[in-house]
Amino acid sequence: MPRKRKAKTSLGEESSSTSSKRKPSNCNGGEDKAPSPWDKASVPQEPGASINGEPIYNSIKLLAEEGFEDVAKLLIENGVTSKVLDRVTEKQLENLGVGPLGRRLEAVDCIQKITDRLYGVKIVNDPIHGHIEIHPLCVKIMDTPQFQRLRSIKQLGGTYFVYPGAAHNRFEHSIGVSHLAGQLAESLRQRQPNLEISNTDILCVQIAGLCHDLGHGPFSHMFDGKFLPRARKDKIKHEDLSLKMFDHLVQQNDLYSEFEKHGVTENDRDFIKEQIKGPLKHKSGEWPYKGRGKEKGFLYEIVANKRNGIDVDKWDYFARDCHMLGIKNNFDHERCIKYARVLEVDGELQICSRDKEVGNLYDMFHTRNTLHRRAYQHRVGDIIETMMTEALLLVDEVDSMKIPGTNGKKRKISETVDDMEAYQKLTDTIFDQILWSTDKKLAKAREIMMNIQKRQLYKCVGQVRPPDGSTFDKEKTDEIKNKVFRILEDMKSHLQNEDIIILLVFLDYGMKDKNPIDHVRFYNKGNPNQAIQLKKNEVSDLLPEKFAEQLVRCYCKKRDKASMDQAAEAFSEWSEQEGCTAGEDMTPFKSYKEACQTPPRSTLPPHPKYTPASAGKFKSHIQF
Repeated sequence: MPRKRKAKTSLGEESSSTSSKRKPSNCNGGEDKAPSPWDKASVPQEPGASINGEPIYNSIKLLAEEGFEDVAKLLIENGVTSKVLDRVTEKQLENLGVGPLGRRLEAVDCIQKITDRLYGVKIVNDPIHGHIEIHPLCVKIMDTPQFQRLRSIKQLGGTYFVYPGAAHNRFEHSIGVSHLAGQLAESLRQRQPNLEISNTDILCVQIAGLCHDLGHGPFSHMFDGKFLPRARKDKIKHEDLSLKMFDHLVQQNDLYSEFEKHGVTENDRDFIKEQIKGPLKHKSGEWPYKGRGKEKGFLYEIVANKRNGIDVDKWDYFARDCHMLGIKNNFDHERCIKYARVLEVDGELQICSRDKEVGNLYDMFHTRNTLHRRAYQHRVGDIIETMMTEALLLVDEVDSMKIPGTNGKKRKISETVDDMEAYQKLTDTIFDQILWSTDKKLAKAREIMMNIQKRQLYKCVGQVRPPDGSTFDKEKTDEIKNKVFRILEDMKSHLQNEDIIILLVFLDYGMKDKNPIDHVRFYNKGNPNQAIQLKKNEVSDLLPEKFAEQLVRCYCKKRDKASMDQAAEAFSEWSEQEGCTAGEDMTPFKSYKEACQTPPRSTLPPHPKYTPASAGKFKSHIQF
């Protein structure tokens, strides 16, 4: 006797539909005492169907057994086999006459779960997102040396030497991004079936999230942000290296058949790589991508969103980094997923958010600024990465540090980015390799690494902000350093030019001096299909007036007090000449000279307030 069951529609309401009685062990993952229908041994194989000897199970038969006999029959009549069942979309079922909407969505969901269970979905317990399911193709990618390499690359680089809890790696971050990418894509599909988001679309987005950081080098952004610009003339971004490593991973592990087994074509692989690379600039009316057409352009905003910076990559590392650093996170990415909606804006489909979520998004960008200010660009972590860079530059030409690559050819550290066979062997372990080496040619680099271990770091002697309305170009760093050194020469200082380091730090909301919310579109409850823009003055009067600032930091390599005092005084004088203002956590420069002349605290006469005679009176005010 057919029974009524409730299915959720795209808007979340429940609608009734009929189906044959289902087994207790249905697609929702329940357990039976009887033999499980998910046991591969009990599932018949598709006649003559296999890829590289791997059987393709008759998942259409399972679909029929789960209460979708009519759907299975229509699919078979239209030439659909188990090999391509995973690519069936809700729109295709509608064209075949399957209805209502709730039943079509339920059928697609059941198809996905059948495929996952037959081909080995993996459950991972993540400290941030809980128990998450990983698609079997993603598992195949994870179980490669190229991906496992990410276990040995610190997510926050030199920040680990400042925050002991920041011991997490690119490995777990990549899994988290893949999970959130699938969550957001699935949420959009459930809410807006008319977008025709297929299972293959979701899988490609998940793989892009999983592989987007494959190209990171030792200590993450230290390698591509500090070392490579000084070691090479050409500009190389970690996204470019991720594309190279992705191709290398697929080729070296011969995953082409695995992609084929799960319905991922060459065109789909182009789509994956285009997401990793990030959105391309294009002329109005021209579509720059090969992987997906303009009607699915919103999918390119899930992993790396250059339009406004709201993407699942940030959502994961905000939550993960705050958790590991011990910094409070006021941003809730789960609300963003639930309120995300695709709407047409200026002729293109974009991911928009509910108008009431604007405060949550401001919290997101504020969290980004906080993390950069307190962790990512911490002045101690920054100089540690600078010292690591100096050490790597010193060993780049040393033969004992060259890494074997393709055909055994040995590559310098800076050349490994041209040979993925060599690059996949380059991880954070290079720190210990230098630290414990016995090669005399590595003596200077070894000393630098040992100084990091002993906490004998270059000292920050000053931090300022440029005059209001101005910034210093990164190319002007050497010019600033030379001006400070000329002041030191006038002071008859013993310090040399190489003893001074100038670092420029940029802090913003992700789009330099622009407000990223100006590039976000919203919708309201009354008209969810109309994209609107919210101005800052329509949100709150308590929002920031400026969205970017720059800091100029001066470090001295010499650690004796006389050297640091001279470097601080010279930098102070330069900042006064330029009209700079004192940075946070630094002594105001106008009083710095006086502060340098102040006797040590131990030589000062005791303040009458804190003499032993008043100690009893002071203690009497303390209550426990």
